[in-house]
Amino acid sequence: MTTTEDRLPVTTHYDVRRDAQGRRYLEPFVKGFDLTRIPLLNKGTAFTHEERETLGLDGLIAPQVDTLETLVDRLYRDYVQIQEPLDRHVFLRNLQDRNEVLFYALLAAHVGEMLPIVYTPTVGQAVQEFSKIYRVPRGLMLSTDNIGRAEQALENVPLNDVRIIVATDSSAILGIGDQGFGGMGISIGKLSLYVVAGGVGPDKTLPVELGVGTNRQDLLDDPDYLGVRHRRLTGDEYLAFVDRFVEATRKRYPKAIIQWEDFSKDAAFQVLERYRKVVPSFNDDIQGTGAVTLAGVLRACAVKGERLAEQVIVIHGAGAGGAGVATAIREGLKREGLGADEIAQRVFVLDSRGLLTDDRQMEDYKQSLATPKAVTDGWAGTDLLNVVREAKATVLLGLSGQGGIFSEDVVKAVHANAARPIVFPLSNPTANTEALPEDVLRWTDGAALVATGSPFAPVELNGQTYAIGQGNNAFIFPGLGFGAILAGASEITDEMVLEAAYALADYTARTHPGRLYPPVSELPEASVEVAVRVIGQTLRDGVAQEKGLDGLDEAALTDLVRARFWTPKYLPFRAPAQEGQQA
Repeated sequence: MTTTEDRLPVTTHYDVRRDAQGRRYLEPFVKGFDLTRIPLLNKGTAFTHEERETLGLDGLIAPQVDTLETLVDRLYRDYVQIQEPLDRHVFLRNLQDRNEVLFYALLAAHVGEMLPIVYTPTVGQAVQEFSKIYRVPRGLMLSTDNIGRAEQALENVPLNDVRIIVATDSSAILGIGDQGFGGMGISIGKLSLYVVAGGVGPDKTLPVELGVGTNRQDLLDDPDYLGVRHRRLTGDEYLAFVDRFVEATRKRYPKAIIQWEDFSKDAAFQVLERYRKVVPSFNDDIQGTGAVTLAGVLRACAVKGERLAEQVIVIHGAGAGGAGVATAIREGLKREGLGADEIAQRVFVLDSRGLLTDDRQMEDYKQSLATPKAVTDGWAGTDLLNVVREAKATVLLGLSGQGGIFSEDVVKAVHANAARPIVFPLSNPTANTEALPEDVLRWTDGAALVATGSPFAPVELNGQTYAIGQGNNAFIFPGLGFGAILAGASEITDEMVLEAAYALADYTARTHPGRLYPPVSELPEASVEVAVRVIGQTLRDGVAQEKGLDGLDEAALTDLVRARFWTPKYLPFRAPAQEGQQA
């Protein structure tokens, strides 16, 4: 199980090698029936006759020898026969757990169609049902039962070169809140997108569930619930738990990036600030949401021939996502030359109690989002409708998780301020969206520029078809993570995240000039552009540790990203101890 190089094999089950001609192949450390039970090795009926003899599989597999393409077609025919979205999700997850390359080949062939199944909105239901649909283990599960053995638990993970980790404590999943152990489904789903849309090899990814408990009594009382049965850790106990995870992860995977996912708003900011300079990491709910929203708003401004600096933006929702969006928008305004005082009169953030103003008591992280009270003197009120009217908002962004909060009166008030209002009801899942796109367009007679968080079908109105852009974080985090990996980034800087937003906006402008976001089927291409620009920013920020990047222009960086972009295909197998070099 050793190689001629001074390195560990890719996993404890196999290594990826190159022959004298530079062609990649797999060197397995298991044979026979055991090999077919390892998803990263299993080819099903695509094993060649020679491989079946060499690997001890002769007689264990149906005699037909298939190509990967044949298997993808066969599985897709099965997939389309399934009616319910959750059943389709389970079908794909079961495929991933038995034949990983085939899963990614199927997903890559139909990414636009299957994204809503493996990710939002269906993943929300899958998270709620996770304990019931759980079949086989995947990823790392640390809990209060084993956090004291975190190093040992990480040693049990068979992957030796993990580069991207998605970790959640499941405290604020999408718009459905505390989901306890079920949040593992989010980490698995996000990493599926890192692979199919971000070019990261599946054996370089690790989903992590931080089992710190749940405050949901119905879960604690549910006999089928698979998580630890106690209330959530808080305060110093909680931070000590996460500290132990980070410390153990740095020892086992010193090159790994951590994406913090679906933490409650207070924990999200605390965890991000505590560890972002300890380990390269970012919070997708804060930074990814901010970047993808900024990209869409930039495109909407361009479509109507205006600049971001000309807009007045109202953001309804002051959780992690809303705060991230407010920060990103402010950075965009700063880039266009506005000073702090001007920005304070153009960006307004509301929570459930109304507008954040600096004379209110509020959580620490909200204070930087508050509007000076002097700005609102003389206003009729600071509820959503009055803020839109008094501030003369031209952009309305929803991250509140409150379905239907963008009423007809509110939307029409924005329209009164702008011939083409920008209205983004972004909350997930679909039931939590602030307004339906068809309603927004009807209330504005088709004038609004609309994007959503969940996928929506095009809207037909007055003989015209309106495509609804999806402001999906999947346009940001796969390319951001992949670029950071290729650069060997020692830190995920704010400038890297901001550059990802502008890269997405530029990609959309070039490929779909009339749209706010590209189709989700183009996730891989968009991610390439994001990754290239992120690498460039790591060099400007001085955080790139990978050698040989200095001096490469954008074309050369694009070639590098494409060359390193993992695509699903079955590699040939060779018995151990054959000559070769590492992949």
